[in-house]
Amino acid sequence: MTSPSHTVLIVDDVPENLAYLHDALDESGYQVLVANSGEMALQIAHLMQPQVIFMDAMMPGMDGFATCRRIKAAAETQHIPVIFMTGLTEVEHVTMAFDAGGVDYVTKPVRPAEVLARLKAHVQNATRMHQATSALDAFGQATIAILPGDKRLIWQTPLAKQYLEHYFAEWAAKEAYHTVQTLPPMIYQWLENCVQQFSEGQSMQTLNVNQGNARLSLTVANTSEEQWVVVLREYSDEAQIESLGKLFQLTKRESEVLYWTVKGKTNKDVGEILGTSPRMINKHLEHVFQKLGVETRTAAASLVASKIKF
Repeated sequence: MTSPSHTVLIVDDVPENLAYLHDALDESGYQVLVANSGEMALQIAHLMQPQVIFMDAMMPGMDGFATCRRIKAAAETQHIPVIFMTGLTEVEHVTMAFDAGGVDYVTKPVRPAEVLARLKAHVQNATRMHQATSALDAFGQATIAILPGDKRLIWQTPLAKQYLEHYFAEWAAKEAYHTVQTLPPMIYQWLENCVQQFSEGQSMQTLNVNQGNARLSLTVANTSEEQWVVVLREYSDEAQIESLGKLFQLTKRESEVLYWTVKGKTNKDVGEILGTSPRMINKHLEHVFQKLGVETRTAAASLVASKIKF
């Protein structure tokens, strides 16, 4: 029997189809939710957070493709795998299902044995992926995962989404995040190059995107057949100061003093930047050195350089 925490949402406008699949899944131990429209599916997915959604492709009003795009565009539901149920087996319709964000499809009339086999695999993958994503969210990591084959975006943490919208504002406004699978052209091209470099056994280059005095750096951190994980890091005065505070348990003012000191500024320079006296800067430095376990500016700079890349 499957754990009752494994919840499945079935979306179909035909009551007979809902009942047939509901009974098969219920007998196998799944908690089953049903929706007879795209609008209802969006509400249930948001509130109940099912592990997997079975989506009818052709429905009146909002069809399954549009519903899936809406599910994948919302941060709260983008991690949920969507399996399409359709009698449409033509290549273009299968492509539409995957383009909308679907991970798999089964043909109608559905066969319970096939559905259960596919479902088990996707539930396990979805659970592991969501746990990993939740852990990254908790630590404030900016991370995205992509399919290496077609460079399609699978999931992203909230901070990564924020970075993409900020550094690629024109693209974000144009796309309006109508589908989570899209990526800015610059990132897509970079990923194309990374895939080529990976296949040739070469080191994959980092992508840097500059905006004013800030810089967003993208690095492939993990590769597997299922997904590549890309880490996004922001390098700016404010971001680095915040990182120093978290890393060494410093107050905001102590972090600011340490940051500008490591940058080679004198106490007078730092005082002018922060609007205080050199004497106060020296007092803050004494506390900083104590927390870092060092005695000199050079030692502090060396320690910081070993932990954070400026």
